[in-house]
Amino acid sequence: MTLKACSSEIDRMLYKSIHSVFASFALAGLVTPVASATTFPVKPVKIVVNTGPGGLVDLSTRLIAEKMSEKLGQPVIVENRPGGATLIGTRAIKNAPADGYTLLSTAGTVTILPAVKRDPGYQINDFTGIGPILRSPLLMVTSGSGPYKTLADFVKRASTNPGKMSYASGGVGTTTQIGAALFIKQAGLDLLHIPYNGNGPAIPDVIAGRVDTIFEAYSSGAPQVKSGTLRALAVTSTVRLPNLPDVPTLQERGIKDFSYYLWTGMLAPKGTPQDVVSRLSEALHYALDSKELGERFRSDGAEPMLMQPIEFNQFLQQEASYFEKVVTELGIEKQ
Repeated sequence: MTLKACSSEIDRMLYKSIHSVFASFALAGLVTPVASATTFPVKPVKIVVNTGPGGLVDLSTRLIAEKMSEKLGQPVIVENRPGGATLIGTRAIKNAPADGYTLLSTAGTVTILPAVKRDPGYQINDFTGIGPILRSPLLMVTSGSGPYKTLADFVKRASTNPGKMSYASGGVGTTTQIGAALFIKQAGLDLLHIPYNGNGPAIPDVIAGRVDTIFEAYSSGAPQVKSGTLRALAVTSTVRLPNLPDVPTLQERGIKDFSYYLWTGMLAPKGTPQDVVSRLSEALHYALDSKELGERFRSDGAEPMLMQPIEFNQFLQQEASYFEKVVTELGIEKQ
């Protein structure tokens, strides 16, 4: 046997021996398969919030991200990308790699805007749902020093002054604007709509009485109601809220069968692998099952929502179809 052939034979025998030993160790559980080293996630996960800091979506996402990080074993980073009535952040995630490392946290506005925008830049089926986070009723608020002490005061004044009173919103097609528009239609009122770039910039004008009312999420509106700068005329939930027991529901005040909730949820780009979606869903459920977060959300007037991804995707499609009909019924023209 030549030296070269001998060397090759030794190499072959050595490889066979090492391979046999490795296989034995692997069967014994002493060697971790290579695949487990690349199990999702192997690097930080980023959640993009399509609104500015400080609102319900932003605050709840930051609380959720911390808990998800515990379950995933990797940092979960929250990044605000507001603008374009949430379209900038939403479009960015639509075009992100479908690998589970870049997610979207959004309010239900994501299912409304395709119905009110000529070119929203996405459809709801451009995403796959990870799961909902929470739902929260809205407060119908007015200036704490204004003339409207009750909803009846407001309705009476609006009924006798059609087109002269106003309501603010975070923009056409936002969840809060649709909620307000549904109330106005059902109450038979005629109010001037004044859209802002988010509810936040509108609140000072409501406090000052320059705008008559706005529908605001409980978590961000309640502190100002309790401080007296805003007055809550009603809440859109089916029952009164424990933390604001003196604020009636719209149903109680004669708006028949009216209830409306703002919900938030987490989405990934379409095409994200199902096993990755499942892993993210498990982490989200871990966070929502936390007693600490559950108590925090409930103290803010919100309710954690739990759905499997397949259920959430069905929910998203139903919401998109529902708002197509609502926008048509409200006569909102596409912009």
